[in-house]
Amino acid sequence: MITILNILILIFMPFVMIGIIKKTKAFWGGRKGVKLLQPLYDVLRLLKKETVYSETTSWVFKFAPVVGFSTILFAGLLVPMIDGSSIINIPFAFIIFSYILGFGKFFSLIGAMDTGSSFEGMGASREACFSTIVEPAFFIFMGSIVALTSNHSFANLKMILENAGIYGYLIIVLAVITLFIMLLIEGCRVPVDDPTTHLELTMIHEVMILDNSGADLGLITWGAAIKMFLFEVLIAALIMPLGLPVWSSIPAFLAIICLLSIIIGTVESSVARFRMTHVFEFIFIMSITSLIILTLVTYRIYGN
Repeated sequence: MITILNILILIFMPFVMIGIIKKTKAFWGGRKGVKLLQPLYDVLRLLKKETVYSETTSWVFKFAPVVGFSTILFAGLLVPMIDGSSIINIPFAFIIFSYILGFGKFFSLIGAMDTGSSFEGMGASREACFSTIVEPAFFIFMGSIVALTSNHSFANLKMILENAGIYGYLIIVLAVITLFIMLLIEGCRVPVDDPTTHLELTMIHEVMILDNSGADLGLITWGAAIKMFLFEVLIAALIMPLGLPVWSSIPAFLAIICLLSIIIGTVESSVARFRMTHVFEFIFIMSITSLIILTLVTYRIYGN
């Protein structure tokens, strides 16, 4: 029963998350905004439409949206959900999680480059550049938690306080900051990217999918929402209280997801998109927080 509920949340809760973000941005803008489930209606509408392919594209372009969505969905089976355990619980799941997302992103990059468009190639190069900074920081962060807790699964996120002593709360705060920045980067949100922009020279993710349409665009949009949701789930795993009964953890889990969505919408309403030269400075904050976590864990293990 819990497994089925986790799968349903994984599939449908991302639409609610995006709806809350849009509602929050509309609130701060003094507007009514769209319906809460409008993102779901938009994706369903796209999935019913016919896909148009350029004569210059190959099988790579046609295959990329399916691979991207499949890898994101599979990665979602590895993260801890409402009961604190993953649908697929295996050792070193964070490594598979990162590399399966990287595999999907690789196909997204070559799919964008397959169009022959200079703009889409530009967006792909920026996306690849960001990933080279984000992924090492994520491995430093997760590797530090593994060393601290001696647990090789995502369940170690709940064991920080038990093993870190007086440093536990500081590590959790830094871990939340690290994952939240990663969420904004991987989700292509403000201040790193603007999902609503239509100026090619400043677009990153959106410029990569300019030639996608119909069902392919629907899968890409759905997959992007699920990916953002996965990082919110990891943050929820960090801050949810230990020892909650399963049916008490459900409202707590959903409340954290909704709160994080409101925070994202507030950030996007109060902060302008950074200049491209400043985006890398923002991304390196994630590397700094990861290194601080590594330092605290090392001192906790080997310090006097």
